[in-house]
Amino acid sequence: MKNGLYLPGDTDLYCLTAEKFSKGRSNTEIVGKLIESDIKIIQYREKEKSMREKYGECLKIREMTKNAGVTFIVNDDVALALAVDADGVHIGQDDLPIHEVRKIVGNKIIGLSTHSPEQAQNAVRGGADYIGVGPIYTTHTKADVCDAVGIEYLDYVQNNLDIPYTAIGGIKLHNMKEIVMHKAKCISMVTEIVGADDIPELIKNIRRNRRKYND
Repeated sequence: MKNGLYLPGDTDLYCLTAEKFSKGRSNTEIVGKLIESDIKIIQYREKEKSMREKYGECLKIREMTKNAGVTFIVNDDVALALAVDADGVHIGQDDLPIHEVRKIVGNKIIGLSTHSPEQAQNAVRGGADYIGVGPIYTTHTKADVCDAVGIEYLDYVQNNLDIPYTAIGGIKLHNMKEIVMHKAKCISMVTEIVGADDIPELIKNIRRNRRKYND
């Protein structure tokens, strides 16, 4: 944990918003379902709305997550994260370097998407609080996503680095067994969760399966 806030590895699921896959439900409605399901880390990721719309949503989500003791991360936008007093920001390889983001956000959480051992090592040296490891499998959730990195990269991080991480990218209920068997403590499923008809029931099912695979 950092500042009394959950990081990947402190909890089993790191969830993200993705409104265009949410079957007509708003991001705030989805976040409510995630909180109801005892999700402890939620990232706001929204690429296609205006800044004013994103600001309004994040203000509501910040209040919801704070009241529930949930870590709230904003994707990519450092200014938005600061404006709504999010707990942290998640950046990509093409964003500002970690040391520059650190100057801006101070002691807030910084997460970094990584796709290779070199990028993961750089994240550790740069002072990232956690990393995203993936995409493990092919995913179409984001338009600018890189090719799948496979299970080998997950193994590298698990066996060689001491940094909290979440495995992400194309992970579904039907293929999560491989991820669990390779010792990932925290998993991110995006479309699988936000697109579920009954989100709390799906999350219960994910957790039941995880316990079964760990036995």
